[in-house]
Amino acid sequence: MSGREGGKKKPLKAPKKGPKEMDEDDLKLKEKMKEEQKKISEMKAKACQKGPLSGGGIKKKSNTNQ
Repeated sequence: MSGREGGKKKPLKAPKKGPKEMDEDDLKLKEKMKEEQKKISEMKAKACQKGPLSGGGIKKKSNTNQ
């Protein structure tokens, strides 16, 4: 019994797929996604400039009526 026979066998690699053909719907969707990412990055940049929205953190309740 040799040491290589036991255990899990490695799966064969799948062949690479060729270039994907894109139709009009795919192009529109891709363009829309790019615009969304651009808007999100602009909003992030604006949010970083202003600072925190609240002075929050964990607030403790004051028990005045015990």
